[in-house]
Amino acid sequence: MKRMGLIFRSKANKALDRAEDPRETLDYSYQKQLELLQKVRRGVADVATSRKRLELQLTQLQQQSAKYEDQGRKALSLGREDLAREALTRRANMQSQITDLETQYQALQGEEEKLTLASQRLQAKVDAFRTKKETIKATYTAAQAQTRIAESFSGISEEMGDVGLAIQRAEDKTAQMQARAGAIDELLASGALDDASGLGRKDDIEAELERVAGGTDVELELARMKAELSGPSAGPAAIEQGKPQQPEAHPQQDTPRINYNK
Repeated sequence: MKRMGLIFRSKANKALDRAEDPRETLDYSYQKQLELLQKVRRGVADVATSRKRLELQLTQLQQQSAKYEDQGRKALSLGREDLAREALTRRANMQSQITDLETQYQALQGEEEKLTLASQRLQAKVDAFRTKKETIKATYTAAQAQTRIAESFSGISEEMGDVGLAIQRAEDKTAQMQARAGAIDELLASGALDDASGLGRKDDIEAELERVAGGTDVELELARMKAELSGPSAGPAAIEQGKPQQPEAHPQQDTPRINYNK
C-alpha cells in the first residue's frame, strides 16, 4: 500500500508539474501578498481610528477638568467653599480618567507606529516581489517562445528530411523507369522483343532489301574511290558497274625506220 501511495503521489506530482504555469503561480502569490498588505493597512486604520477616538475623549475630559477648575476658583471667590470643594473633587476624579486615557492613547500610538512601519516594509517587499515576478514572467515567456521556435525548427528539419528521402526515392524510381524504357527500345530495335502494336516492326523482305541497298551503296563508294586512284580516264560506266573502265585500244602505227647505212 505504501508503494502504491508513493507511485500515486509521484505521478500526481508529475501531472501537477505539467499542468502548473509558473506565471499563474507568481500572480497568485502576488495576489496573496496584496491581500496581506491590505489586512495590515486595515489594522493600521483601525488602530488610528481608536487612537483618534481616545484623543477626542481625552480632549473632552481635559476641557471638562479645566471647567471644574474654573468653577472651583469662582466658588471660592464667591465664598462658597463647599461648591469649590465639590468642583475640585470632580476635577480630581476626572484627572484619573484623563491619566488612564493618556496611557491608552500612548499605547495605541505606539501600536499604530509599529503597524505603519510593518505596512511600509511589507509594501516594499510586495513592490520588489512584483518587479521580480514580472521579470520572471517575461523570462519564462521568452524561454517558452524560444522552445516553441526550436521545436518548430526541429519539426521542419524532420519534414525536410522526409522530403529529401521522398525526392531521392522519386529520382531513383525515375532513373529506373528511364533505364527500363531504354532497354525495351533496344530490344525492340534488335528484334529480340516483338512490338505488340505493330508500329515500327519490319518483315524479313524489307530487312533484306535494306541490307542489299546498304551493300550497293558500299560498292558504289568503293568504285568511286578506285576511279579516283586510276586516273581521269575512268568513265562513269565503270563507277556504275563497280569496276574501272579499261582504256580504248588504238591501232598501232608504223614508225618509220631510219636507215643509217645510206
